[in-house]
Amino acid sequence: MKHLVIFTVIMATACSSPSVKDTEKQKARIIQTELEFAKMADEAGVAAAFYKYASDSAVIGRGGKIIKGREAIRDYYEKNLTPGTKLQWAPDFVDVSGDLGYTWGKYTHSVPDSTGNMTESHGVFHTVWKRQPDGSWRFVWD
Repeated sequence: MKHLVIFTVIMATACSSPSVKDTEKQKARIIQTELEFAKMADEAGVAAAFYKYASDSAVIGRGGKIIKGREAIRDYYEKNLTPGTKLQWAPDFVDVSGDLGYTWGKYTHSVPDSTGNMTESHGVFHTVWKRQPDGSWRFVWD
């Protein structure tokens, strides 16, 4: 809840109001980026995808801990995921204001057990995105 309040304040004060056309264009770009991120996680692995789509100052919250920075996020996933783990997701919602946006949706986390059978868990994700100087979107919070 605390993070949602902070995020709401940031979004409310981030930038001046962009045009509706630009807002819709940026929403579409964030959705496209989110889908490319999920595809890369499925094909190249979670660690590689989180490294590529993280901003330099990205933060993730996992297991009650905060992991800061692209390299630390990649290292976390490389050290903590069981080989063969799959993470699949798709956004159900996107919003954007200026250079910040967010998505949320459902995910499936699949982990192989000792016999190779996959155990699935399901949940809801929330990602905060920031537009980079080159116009691309990278996540700053997941």
